[in-house]
Amino acid sequence: MGPHPAVAAIRLAVRRVLHDVLNEHSRDHQNAETAVTAGAPAGQGASVRTAPEPLVLVACSGGADSMALASALAFESRKLSLRAGGITVDHGLQHGSDLRAAEVVSRMTGLGLDPAESVAVRVGREGGPEAAARDARYAALDAAAERHGAAAILLGHTRDDQAETVLLGLARGSGTRSLSGMAAVSGAAGRYRRPFLELDRQTARKACMVQSLPVWDDPHNADPAYTRSRLRQEGLPALEKALGKGVVEALARTAQLSRDDADALDAWALQADASVRDEAGLLECAKLFALPPAVRRRIVRRAVIEAGSPAGSLFARHVEEVDKLITSWRGQRAINLPGRVVARRQGGRLVIRQS
Repeated sequence: MGPHPAVAAIRLAVRRVLHDVLNEHSRDHQNAETAVTAGAPAGQGASVRTAPEPLVLVACSGGADSMALASALAFESRKLSLRAGGITVDHGLQHGSDLRAAEVVSRMTGLGLDPAESVAVRVGREGGPEAAARDARYAALDAAAERHGAAAILLGHTRDDQAETVLLGLARGSGTRSLSGMAAVSGAAGRYRRPFLELDRQTARKACMVQSLPVWDDPHNADPAYTRSRLRQEGLPALEKALGKGVVEALARTAQLSRDDADALDAWALQADASVRDEAGLLECAKLFALPPAVRRRIVRRAVIEAGSPAGSLFARHVEEVDKLITSWRGQRAINLPGRVVARRQGGRLVIRQS
């Protein structure tokens, strides 16, 4: 008799991602070996070495989603040529958080994950509590990946998390990219992988229950002081009551469709960028004006970020104000942007520099 359907579902999702990681790791190793062989003196071929087993880490808070993910990683890694470890991040936002983190490490060790460690971070205030905690967490995970030489880090975001992210993006009015939610693969060199984006939250919780895995329910997830918590506790249930079941699935589907569109527009903007610049590399307003708005704004946004504006602080309204220098020019003053970046129109060129 096979495992419970919920356990089978989480294991299959993780197995697919691990096969991708192994294939990429093997391909990278072969490319490196080919480069070494090509650089060897004539007649002296370099010896071919076996690719070392890659390390895959799971980011585990101790909640149902990440505990289910940790259990699936531990199980599947034993059947594949890779090592599996886990990291829990102690945000220090609650009394006894260090003890909670130590307990999560013990649970990961019990599953057979090695290394299994806790990393304490200091959460700032920039961007609000949720954004600050997220920034601190990802910085800690990036550092852990570098320290251990990890090939990938698995994150336990589910289809429900994706639906919430789409609604938050819709509320910000930040365009197609914001509506595309979280990518299955993201980060530098595809470091972050999200195996559960097509699974619902209840599947992960059920998988923990039937495996007798203890889970911790973070009180912040039910705290109405946090926007995502209000959306989870009040917003989505209200939408389902008004529109019927299937809202979460529809929002997740919207995320994928939006991501496909955004990727295509990004590629178009990248190709068009060189054609709208003069010999000095400055953006020519007349040529920008001739482009479709979605393409033009992407070129403008990338130029502002390259000038030093933090991507996380650059909103649609900022890009729209710069876009007006191109489409509605009436002698406007320079526009101040996040990161002390200033955009102005001079001689038919868009000049974007850090002040």
